[in-house]
Amino acid sequence: MAGKHSGNGNPRIPTGKSTTAILFLSTLSLLFISFFFFFSSPQAQNFNLSPPIRSLKAEHSFVVSLDRFLKTRSYLLQSENSDQIQATGSFSDDELSEEAKKLDFAMWKNEKRAFEKGFVGAVPIRVYIYDMPAKYTYDLLRLFLNTYRETSNLTSNGSPVHRLIEQHSVDYWLWADLIAPESERHLKHVVRVHNQEDADLFYIPFFTTISFFLLEKQQCKQLYREVLKWVKDQPAWQRSEGRDHILPVHHPWSFKSVRRFMKNAIWLLPDMDSTGNWYKPGEVWLEKDLILPYVPNVEVCDGQCLQKSEHHRKTLLFFRGRLKRNAGGKIRWKLVEELRGAEGVVIEEGTAGDKGKAAAQDGMRRSIFCLSPAGDTPSSARLFDAIVSGCIPVIVSDELELPFEGLLDYRKHSKHFLYSSPAQLLGPEDFTWRMIAGKVVNIKMHIRRSQRMVKNSRALCTCECQTVNITTNL
Repeated sequence: MAGKHSGNGNPRIPTGKSTTAILFLSTLSLLFISFFFFFSSPQAQNFNLSPPIRSLKAEHSFVVSLDRFLKTRSYLLQSENSDQIQATGSFSDDELSEEAKKLDFAMWKNEKRAFEKGFVGAVPIRVYIYDMPAKYTYDLLRLFLNTYRETSNLTSNGSPVHRLIEQHSVDYWLWADLIAPESERHLKHVVRVHNQEDADLFYIPFFTTISFFLLEKQQCKQLYREVLKWVKDQPAWQRSEGRDHILPVHHPWSFKSVRRFMKNAIWLLPDMDSTGNWYKPGEVWLEKDLILPYVPNVEVCDGQCLQKSEHHRKTLLFFRGRLKRNAGGKIRWKLVEELRGAEGVVIEEGTAGDKGKAAAQDGMRRSIFCLSPAGDTPSSARLFDAIVSGCIPVIVSDELELPFEGLLDYRKHSKHFLYSSPAQLLGPEDFTWRMIAGKVVNIKMHIRRSQRMVKNSRALCTCECQTVNITTNL
C-alpha cells in the first residue's frame, strides 16, 4: 500500500532510484491534475493568487507549532468582527428566527449574483470561522501546552493522554491555517471570509479532544453543554440546522454526551464504526462526514531516509503496540497467536514515552511490511506511522475507511499525511478542503429541501444505510 509493487502483484522493496522517481512523478502528477482542474474552472480567471507568501519553514511538531502559534496570534483574542452579534443568549427565539431569515436572504442574494456571473460552484471554498469565547479555544490550547510534559497522566488503557491529543489534533492544524494572515498561507482552495452571508461553510473552532482528556468529567460535560447552546443559538445554525457547519470530533470519545444534537453537521472523524460502539445509527456516513488521518507518532522517512533504510529492511512483518484491546481490537491477540514464532515476523508489546516511540520508528524503518490491525476503533495511528516510515501496511480491520480515498490511490506510494504550519499544498489540510468542496452542492441541496418541506413530513434522504466495509485484495 505504501510501497511500490511489481507487475505480478508481489510486493518488493523499492530501490533508491525508483523510490525517488516515484515520489517525484507522484507529486508532479498530482500537481498537474490539481492545477488543470483549477485553471479549467470558470472562476480561475477571477481568482487572485497574490499576495506573495512569506517563506516560512513547515513545522510538523504539534507542540512546537502550538507554542509559536500562541506567541504570535495573541492579538486574535480580540474579536475581529465586533459588530457581529455572536454572544449566547443575544436573541429570543423569535428574534433568532428573524435573524436566521435575514441571513438566509443575504446569502441567497450573494448566490444569485454569483450565479448570474457564471460562478457555479465556488472556487475557492469560503469558510466563516466563529469567533468563540477564549475558554473554548485559546484557553484549551494553553492548557495542553502547560501540561503536556506530564506524561504520567494516562487513560484507562495506559496511553498518555497528551500523546493521544497530538494524534487527534486535526482541529488545531485546520484552524491555525484558516486564521493565519493570507501572506503566510499556501492553500488557495479555501479562504476565510469575515461576513457570514459570504460563506459556503461555517467552522466551529472548539477543541473537543483537549477538553475531554484534560478537564474533569463534570467540568467537561458542562463545557460541552455550553458549546452546544452557543452554536445552536447562532442564526447560521438555525438557518441550515447545522448542515453547512464543520465540527472536528476526531477522537471517538470526544463530545459524546451532546454530539447527537449536532448530527447534521460535517464531522471530521478518524474512522466510521457501524457497530454502534462509538457512533449511533444516523450520526455518521461518508456522504456527510470526512475521514481525516491521524497525526503520525513517528518522524517521516523522506527520500534520503528511504535510500538509507533500503538495505536494512530485513524484517518481513513488524508490529509494536498494545496487544490487548477492546471491540475490533481483539483481533490483535489472535494474530499474535497465529504469527508467534514465524520466520521474519517481529511482534512487540508497545511502551509509552520517547523510548517506545524510537523503538517503533526504528522497527518500521527496518521492515518491509507493518501490521496494522484494528484498535479499540477500526483505525489506528499505526497505519499512518507505517506510511510515513516507508513500510507497507497490512490492514486487518473490517470497518476501516481511508482518508482522502477520493483523491489518493492507496496502491501508489503517497505521503500526504503530514500536518504542518504553514499548511502545505497536497498535505492533509489541503486534501481536507478539496474533499469538502465536493460536498458543498449536496449540502446546499439538503438545506433548501429542509426549508421548503413541512417539518417531519418525510425523512430526508441520507446514505447512512450501506453495506459493511470489508477490506479485500484488489
